[in-house]
Amino acid sequence: MNSLRNLPKIDKLLAKPQLAHCNPLHVKPIAQKAVDELRKKLQKAEIESFDEEALVEQIKAQYEALLAPSLVPVINATGVIVHTNLGRSCLSPELLKRAHECLSNYTNLEYDLENGCRGERYAHVSRHLRTLLGVEDVLVVNNNAAAVFLILNTLAMGKESIVSRGELVEIGGSFRVPDVMARSGSKLVEVGTTNKTRIGDYNAAITDETAMLMKVHRSNFSIEGFSEEASMEEITNLAQKRGVLDYYDLGSAYITPLPYGLSHAEPSLHQILANEPTLVSFSGDKLLGGVQAGIIVGKKSLIQALKKNQLLRMLRVDKLTLALLEESAKAYLNDELHLIPTLNLLHRGIPTLETIAKRLRCKIGAQMCDILHSHTYVGGGTMPNRPIPTVALHVKGNAKNLERKFRAHGAIGRIESDKFLLDLRALLPQSEARLVEIAKKVLEC
Repeated sequence: MNSLRNLPKIDKLLAKPQLAHCNPLHVKPIAQKAVDELRKKLQKAEIESFDEEALVEQIKAQYEALLAPSLVPVINATGVIVHTNLGRSCLSPELLKRAHECLSNYTNLEYDLENGCRGERYAHVSRHLRTLLGVEDVLVVNNNAAAVFLILNTLAMGKESIVSRGELVEIGGSFRVPDVMARSGSKLVEVGTTNKTRIGDYNAAITDETAMLMKVHRSNFSIEGFSEEASMEEITNLAQKRGVLDYYDLGSAYITPLPYGLSHAEPSLHQILANEPTLVSFSGDKLLGGVQAGIIVGKKSLIQALKKNQLLRMLRVDKLTLALLEESAKAYLNDELHLIPTLNLLHRGIPTLETIAKRLRCKIGAQMCDILHSHTYVGGGTMPNRPIPTVALHVKGNAKNLERKFRAHGAIGRIESDKFLLDLRALLPQSEARLVEIAKKVLEC
């Protein structure tokens, strides 16, 4: 029981040099808990003595773990560029640098410098996006799901929205189109079948209670084979003819031509907007390569109606999102596409990936890995079932063990045919050296 009497006082522990950098408010509860646990073990005779210095180191380690960041950088060696679980699109350091001055100072976020009165936060990025896309007006909310909800709640509440059965999708996070429509107050009217919906099906379903014809991008899957769907152009033309609204929940959108035949798989944003649909919404990240946001474009009168909805205050974006999105839009306008990492990774050719693979293999050790060719996907609900070529390093050894060990060091690879792969399609240039370092640590164990 002498050890019980020797248990240190909390104040004495906190006065130790090892804990001098710790905030007393947060380290004290950790110290109290550690001493209490030690006391219980001594009382139960689970231990006979203790090392005070080891106790101090334990408290220090627990304090540092408490303050350690939860959100940390990882290396994307999965091959999936727009990886939802890994943060989707990355932002270039240059665009972050350009936005830094605004974000570290007071700004005219909602202040009209010309007239000296309250301004509108959406006016800033709206100007650049209107110019880039050639649309009447733009509204930005916190993500595309919010855009869908706001549009339906504002323009179709208590009325009917017609959607193809083949587009009643569920995407990540259990986001189901029928459920969102129900919560928005709009009544869902299903038309067509799972695999075939013609423009005549929409036409036949229009009644006096119809508010809009809605098209939904299927995001994570595609319907192949014996299938048919009405184009957005057909839906827009019908809506104009019948005096109802048309809306395309596009999800992900791209502006510049894409490689590997992807541009032939789905139309670009400019192609969609050429027919002047009433409203279109899409994500600011994903293929656009910016920060997460829901971008709504279309008729000015309808955008103004959306702005008057009280829900907008709950869905609005902050100055961080607006500043970063504005810099991405300016990069497109200035033809600085090298500042959009998502596009850079997607456009990298196989020869470039092979060069990277040879360089990394040489540094890691030729006996440790092989170079192989494979296929991957864009990701993030973008271009479903459209494989793109890639090059990967096959790290020799037990695939499951290697995946776990690399992941423990912050490098996320993938397993294909019982082989652990470091896919280079989505590997950022600044991550190469760190990946080599991790590989050497893992393979030397």
